[in-house]
This record gives sequence, structure tokens and C-alpha cells, in this order.
Amino acid sequence: MLDANTLSTLFTQARTHNGWLDKPVSNAQLIAIYELMKWGPTSANCSPARIVFVRSTEQKAKLLSCMDLGNIEKTRKAPVTAIIGMDMAFYEKLPQLFPHTNAKSWFTGKPSLIETTAFRNSSLQGGYFILAARAVGLDAGPMSGFDAQKVESLFFAGTQTKANFICNLGYGDASQLFPRSPRLTFDEACSII
Repeated sequence: MLDANTLSTLFTQARTHNGWLDKPVSNAQLIAIYELMKWGPTSANCSPARIVFVRSTEQKAKLLSCMDLGNIEKTRKAPVTAIIGMDMAFYEKLPQLFPHTNAKSWFTGKPSLIETTAFRNSSLQGGYFILAARAVGLDAGPMSGFDAQKVESLFFAGTQTKANFICNLGYGDASQLFPRSPRLTFDEACSII
């Protein structure tokens, strides 16, 4: 089992941050996040997540125009904002990612299956993305609350990638945290049968 400090960093004391310290995030940290999260499981190793890291003032201004009112300031102040997308043509990579069978044929011409698989697995990868960010010493602020079509037209134009969710990254300002919200108990959320 992992030590208590590691569990605290990844889970028990980790928080969703809305405020950010004025401290830079390096490209090496962003690469390290991906290099960790890519090892998380996906069905048939389909790996549909596509990530755009938004850092520049110009690109951040474009992204801010897509955000709901309550998400604008926290996104503006975050050193980096990641757009977690889902490639709706992920199955084209299956000959590379799942070479021991013709998995591409499982999806070709099946839009409902493609959409369900892309959403489920990019969301799963998004969870690993957050854990990887915490593992490299950053805080994360994942959120909904944006115009997905506008994000797609500005950041995924010319691709088959759709927006799943957005995640601010940086060093969280603990003074701006709300008190921690409760969680369901094991008995409220789980059963062993």
C-alpha cells in the first residue's frame, strides 16, 4: 500500500482549486502529466483523450470567451488550462494501440458505440490526468461550465475531437478554498453482494 503522505497528496487532502498562486508551471511538468496518465486503462487501449494545454495570453483569451461566467476568473488566473477532448476517430489508432486483433472493425460505422466509448474512456483518462497532475506536484481544478461547440471550433478545428471537460492547473491558493464538502459513506454508495 502507498504511504499515508502519498495517499494524502493524491486523494484525502487533495482539493479542487478555484484560486491560483502566481507561480509558473513548466512544460516539463505538462509532459510528465501526460507520460503518467497515458498508462491508465482504457477499453481495448483505445486512449481517446486529446489534450490542449492553454498557456499563452492570446489563447487564454479565446478560451475565456467560451467559459460560463462563474468559471472565467479562475481560468484567467490559472497558469495553464487543459482542455480534455475526446477523439471521435480514436478507432483509427487501434491498429497501433491494440494490434493483436482487428479492433478497428468493432467501431467502424457505429456512431453510438464510438460516442459512448470515446466519452467513457476519455473521462476515465481525465481522472488519471488529475491524479497525474497531483503526482507531479500540481493542483487541479476540473470543471464543466463552458460552450463545448465554441471550444471545439476554436481549439479542435479540422479534427474529429470534441470537448469533454476543462481542467485548470497550477499551484492552488488554499486561502480561496471553500470548506470541504462531505462525501457519501461506503454504505450509502456501495454494496458487497
